[in-house]
Amino acid sequence: MGTSASATSQAAPFAPTHQADHQGNGMAEHRRSLQSVNIHNSKTKSIITNKVAPVVITNNCREEFQIHDKIQSSNYSMGRISDLLPEHYLVLGEFFMVQDIYNRADVLNTTKSHGAPNFRKVKGNYPLFGMGQPSLNGFKQVLQRLQIDGCEEVVFICVREEPVVFFRSDGDFIPYTPRGRENLHENLHDLDRELSAEQIELSIRKELCDFAKLSENMFYVYNDIEHFKDDPQQVQILSEEDIHVTEEVYKRPLFSQPLHRYYRLPLPMEGAPLEKTFDAFVNILRVTPNLSLMRDSSRPLPALLFSCQVGVGRTNLGLILGAIVFHHLQGASESPRYLWYSFYINQVFFYVYIPQVDDAIAMCSEMHNIKDAVFENKLKLEGIGEDYQIQGKSTKAYFLQRTLQSLERYVYLLVFNAYLHDQYPQAFPQSFSQWLCMNAWIYRLLACMDSSELSAPASLITDGIRGMFCVSTDLLSTAKEMKVANFRRVSKMALYGMAQPNSEALAVVMSYLTDQRRGHSTILWLNLQEELVLEANGQMFTPREPGSLEQPIPVCVQHPQKLQILIHPSDSILCEKWLGVITEQDKQMRMFKTCHTIEELFVHQKSVHPGLSYQRIPLSDCCAPKEEVFDQLLEAMKSSLAEDPNCAFIFNCHDGKDRTTAAMVIATLTLWHINGFPECEEDEFVSVPNAKYTKGEFEVVMQVVRVLPEGHRVKREVDIALDVVSETMTPMHYHLREIIISTYRQIKMAKSEADAQWLRLRSLQYLERYIYLILFNCYLHLEKKDSWRRSFSQWMSQVAARAGVYAILNHLGFSEFENPDDSLMARLRFRWLPHSAQFIPM
Repeated sequence: MGTSASATSQAAPFAPTHQADHQGNGMAEHRRSLQSVNIHNSKTKSIITNKVAPVVITNNCREEFQIHDKIQSSNYSMGRISDLLPEHYLVLGEFFMVQDIYNRADVLNTTKSHGAPNFRKVKGNYPLFGMGQPSLNGFKQVLQRLQIDGCEEVVFICVREEPVVFFRSDGDFIPYTPRGRENLHENLHDLDRELSAEQIELSIRKELCDFAKLSENMFYVYNDIEHFKDDPQQVQILSEEDIHVTEEVYKRPLFSQPLHRYYRLPLPMEGAPLEKTFDAFVNILRVTPNLSLMRDSSRPLPALLFSCQVGVGRTNLGLILGAIVFHHLQGASESPRYLWYSFYINQVFFYVYIPQVDDAIAMCSEMHNIKDAVFENKLKLEGIGEDYQIQGKSTKAYFLQRTLQSLERYVYLLVFNAYLHDQYPQAFPQSFSQWLCMNAWIYRLLACMDSSELSAPASLITDGIRGMFCVSTDLLSTAKEMKVANFRRVSKMALYGMAQPNSEALAVVMSYLTDQRRGHSTILWLNLQEELVLEANGQMFTPREPGSLEQPIPVCVQHPQKLQILIHPSDSILCEKWLGVITEQDKQMRMFKTCHTIEELFVHQKSVHPGLSYQRIPLSDCCAPKEEVFDQLLEAMKSSLAEDPNCAFIFNCHDGKDRTTAAMVIATLTLWHINGFPECEEDEFVSVPNAKYTKGEFEVVMQVVRVLPEGHRVKREVDIALDVVSETMTPMHYHLREIIISTYRQIKMAKSEADAQWLRLRSLQYLERYIYLILFNCYLHLEKKDSWRRSFSQWMSQVAARAGVYAILNHLGFSEFENPDDSLMARLRFRWLPHSAQFIPM
């Protein structure tokens, strides 16, 4: 009793900004589920009118309905493309309905002969087909053509992510898509992550029916967005039967052709698909017996048919996936020209058959070649002269992004092929997502694409420098005495940290450490900076790229020795040139008379202090150190302590805070495991509200702690190390654990969405770093018996990964406050990429 339903076909409101109130979605869905109920007079016992709407009570007195005859048009928006065109209702609050396929899209001229634009079969003998978007009758013609060609079983996969609806027209249904006023040629992407394309299509259809009722059963559409000849045109909508959604067009042949299968697999316009998309594709393989390696080989292979809008980019990607699958099904033999392609990461060789993927690309390259796209975009990037704007980005940024996206797409095909080699014979016990988490080093490899493949050439660095940056805030007020900012020592340990010293400060610090009171005869100095650093006119500077004094010049961290080759005083690159300089006080132009690399400064000090050793182990600012960085730090300390158990360790980064503190915590834990732990006091009672977050007791952290042997003890030891290292740095200044929640809380006060996303990324990076310190301490405990012969990198891949640690890190977030999966940064794939404040994936 008391249930209400609309007697008309009113659509539920769809927020124009795609930020609907999710708290009300449940009731809205309930109302929509009852909208199709028809109330017949034969069932009606009585109708009671009231101020809201008539109430109908059925004969059995078990049901009650409220009839809403009036469509609430106030929920809908109106607009026009230009002042010369009429105003009308807008779909989803802001979009116009535009005919999907334009005349010039059918390059292969196959619409009349085959029913769809750019219909084609790939080279070779595989039953693999691609096409653009057909109409309803066109799709029927395609299926008939495949039957005539002997295709008994057809697996049709629509790879479009944008919504498509079909309007009745001259005995056919023609596809239309919603598009924005700013770019009527471009389809909508990432419209609403919480709703599938099918759900959005149903919402659009309900809206269109309402619009027609409000406009004498007519709605405006656009067929010619170039010249708007005869546009907008009116289409008649009398009921929902005058509009088809994609599922209706493609699924109904199931009833007449039992071997027909339909799936929707949204693929991105650029870049590689998400892992969940690969998972969905693998599920298609799982549920199609004739695509199994155990298939009946006497039966023909099923035909795979892929379709996007015009049948080029995304269709081509789908065809390549299909070709790789057919290679595995046919057991493509290894030819003499087969080459092994190996990626070497942490002593793990990962092999994939590049020729197998290249063969698949060649088979499907009639309209588009993925490998060619990589080189074409790279050539455009290298040939950029005068910079200008493309889609809101500089030319360089635009083509760099396109190059990386093309490269990413190709590399993911290699990775997916390797996955098939491993999992196909076993009938896919692991999804692609799970398999990647078990091989998380692949994400590290992918994150290095821009630095290893597209790092700035020497000419850019030598000819392109226009600015130098010199800011190192002295929070601990040590510059006056030690000549370097933020100099500090871990209590009762020979561990020191500081900002980047110049030659004068280096001499002062070395004299301080080797004096009679401290008497360190052996010193290991570890420089943690990954960016270029130079001493010019006695000050330390980091060169910056043209037009961005806030962005350091990137350096390939795998080869830090190149730092000394790219810029050298003998080349006179920076000397006798006017350069823009930023200091703590101001911005100004300076001419440098002298210029030295850090390596040269330490070579000089080593001649004065023979016990000094210098290494550069680059760390990324604010991030968790990579697994191999932990290995390098541990190995450096073990080697030095083997020579002198009383060796002193000094760490520095740009300002002596973030990276220096992280390395000092790693060193503290290492020395405790070697020399013995201090007495651990019980956790003190803290009455501050939400103190558990200040103590690092986030749900995801505790999830890791529960997995680790003696996890609570391991975490407590890390917390003590953090407190010891930061005891001279107040929470106002820096604390690796407390900064996690303090950064996250700043999101609410962000001035813009970009600032909020940047703070969210930073808070997640801080959280991940804290978890990595806990994991490293657990490693030190468990591998101590073997003197840490197995590296941390190996332990993470061989032990921690099997325990599900990377799977946890792949859903990293603050689940106490929000759904982690709402942000791409929860994923290893996106969080481990190099980021700038100007561009962060949402």
